[in-house]
Formats: sequence, structure tokens, C-alpha cells
Amino acid sequence: MNSDLIAGMAALVDPGAPPEVLAVRGDVVVVRVADVVLKAHEPGTDRAVLAERLRLAADPRLGGLLLAPRSATPAVVLGRAVTAWPVGTPVPQGEPEDLPMEAAGRVLAELHRFTAADFAPPVPRAGAVPRMRRAVRELAVDTPAADLVRRAYATLPEFAEGGATLIHGDWHLGQLVRRDGYRLIDVDDLGFGDPAWDLARPAALHAAGVLDPEAWGRLLGSYFAAGGAGVPREDPWSVLEAPARALVVQMAARALAAAERDGKELDEAQELLIEACGRIVSAHGPMARG
Repeated sequence: MNSDLIAGMAALVDPGAPPEVLAVRGDVVVVRVADVVLKAHEPGTDRAVLAERLRLAADPRLGGLLLAPRSATPAVVLGRAVTAWPVGTPVPQGEPEDLPMEAAGRVLAELHRFTAADFAPPVPRAGAVPRMRRAVRELAVDTPAADLVRRAYATLPEFAEGGATLIHGDWHLGQLVRRDGYRLIDVDDLGFGDPAWDLARPAALHAAGVLDPEAWGRLLGSYFAAGGAGVPREDPWSVLEAPARALVVQMAARALAAAERDGKELDEAQELLIEACGRIVSAHGPMARG
């Protein structure tokens, strides 16, 4: 862990306050100092694009949906982009019936009402598709499971990165906190794209047998009840199927990379994702790519 980076992050708030490390995910570091949460983004993060995402998150029209940053300009600590946020209460892990799926569905539906035309340019593209591709590209593991993930990736169609709907780009329940209601956090992939990608991760977990079917139904039902139009109510899987397959591949690739990095075995949910990659390979042939 980079103690100089953490100290530099803490100094942005109070050099005398002890930082509490909340998370270290690869190169990403999240710390809390007093009532501020600071995030050091991945090395090489485009600070101009990140500033565009922060500007969106700070827009008062989105105040009931996104946790607003303390500044719309990222700081720089030891060459790393660092953003600062108010503290929110994470969604606790628990039984499926206790998960706030209804609140999540409402927040996503309201977010998807906004389009690029609602904001002054420049408006960033959502990072959902590049994130998925990057997960597979950075999978530096040579095992049968990793080969299966790459074969599943080869079945995916070419996804367009454009779109006019505002989406989170990397949504899951860990991106939801309580602060005067539920708010979305982590804007690294916030931008304009296909709203199906915001539902693709829970759809993928449902299809892999990880997410309880009732919880998935509550999320989707709440999304439609709140006016969500990112997928068709009459046949949501006609739009969700390909992005959900892509998210199975992404999550499986990330799980294998993290297990290799940390020297750990896959847990049961991660093993289910690898099995789902096997089903993808069995059901879909490789796509021709340019």
C-alpha cells in the first residue's frame, strides 16, 4: 500500500487527521478523513474526462440521484487523480429480501430520463463498454478458466460506445449509499450510452444464479414502475441478453485477476460466473471481429 499516496490524499482535507483506508482495489485507493471520502483513481485516468463526469455529478438536477463531489475538479497527488466526496452509508450485505432493490430501480429509472441534450457540452461517453473490454485485455492469467473467459468474450458482438441516455456505466449495489436518501457513487464511467448496461450486471448475476430471482424481479419491477425505458417492458431480455453476457465475462475476468493477485481461491459466486462462461461458449459461436 502506498503510504505516501495516502498521506498526500489526507493532506487535501486535514494533514493532522489520521486517514482510514476504506478500500484498496488494485491501484484504486479509497480513504476517509473526518467526514470526507477521498478516492485515488487508476493511474492514467484522463483528468479532463473525469472532470466532465464530476461536472455531471455536481449538476443540481441530479442531486437526488448522485452523490455530489466536493469539487468538480480532480486534485492531483503523486500524479494520481484524486476526488473528494461526502460520506455516505453503504448498502449492507444481507438477505435478498433486505436489499434495497426498489430504491435502486427508481434511481436508475430517474437517471435514464436525462439525455445528452439536457447538458452543456462537452458530455462524456459512458465507460461501460471500454471497462468490459479492458477487463479481458488485462487478464494476465494462463489457466483453463481464463481460457474459457476469453472464449466467452469471443462470442460477444461488437458493442457501440455511443448513446444519448445518461447512465452510471458500472452499476451494482455497491454503488449505492444512503445520504438523505439513496445516492449513486463512483462516477468513473458516468456518461452517455445504452441504458441496458446499467441493468446488465444484475441481469448477469441473475442469469448466473448468483442474484436471487425475486430480488432481480423487484429491481426490474421498480425500474418499470418508475418509468424506466432503458429496456422494453414486454421483453427486457431482447435487449439485456448481449450486455448481460458481456458482464458475466467482465466479472469472471476480474475475479480471476483478483484471485491471482491476492493469492486466493475463487468463492462460490465467482465459480458460478466461470460456469456461466462455459454455458455462453456452448450456446454461442465466436464472432468475426474487425
